Amino acid sequence: MDNFTTILLYFTSFLTLMNPMGIMPVFLTMTSDLSKKERRRTAIKAVITATFVLVLFAFAGEYLFSFFGISVAGLKVVGGFLFFIMGYDMLNARLSPIKIKPEDVDKYVDDISITPLGIPMIAGPGAITNAIVLMGESSDYSSKMVVLISILLVSVVLLSVLIGAVGITKILGDTGNKIMMKLMGLIVMVIAVEFFFSGIAPYIQTIIGN
Repeated sequence: MDNFTTILLYFTSFLTLMNPMGIMPVFLTMTSDLSKKERRRTAIKAVITATFVLVLFAFAGEYLFSFFGISVAGLKVVGGFLFFIMGYDMLNARLSPIKIKPEDVDKYVDDISITPLGIPMIAGPGAITNAIVLMGESSDYSSKMVVLISILLVSVVLLSVLIGAVGITKILGDTGNKIMMKLMGLIVMVIAVEFFFSGIAPYIQTIIGN
């Protein structure tokens, strides 16, 4: 495959796993009490955080996992559990707007942009695992750059979706937003179950093997 085809393939895999349309309703709900400028700042910080984490794991994921004794399977189990709770709340429309005091706005923006938005929503177990696997398969400098470019391109798309989210929700209206949030909640729960069972499978196999 040429570099363009490879970038397109990698870009699609990251885009599917990072799921901008699934993150959008959660982002809007969590930032509903913020001004347009603060919402934009939150989006930028969340995407920068996620991009940094993905690049870090792409280049040093295997070493970090080895150093801390963490496995990809363990990350999937925890990520699946967190995703399931978040998806369940979305399905039941429990992610309600949060009232924030003016003096607490900066702290709130910093908090939510790192977690849960940056990690594990944008840079979740699937995206992190994908970054590690693709980088591991890249044997030369050119291939590694393709992975890096793919991550950056998806981050740009994601940032555009989050910044433009307010306009999208105005078009959909309250009813449309509720329907989308419930639908995305269901999808997030399905992804969570897939993550959880694909992560727990190696542990079960080890137990049966022993």
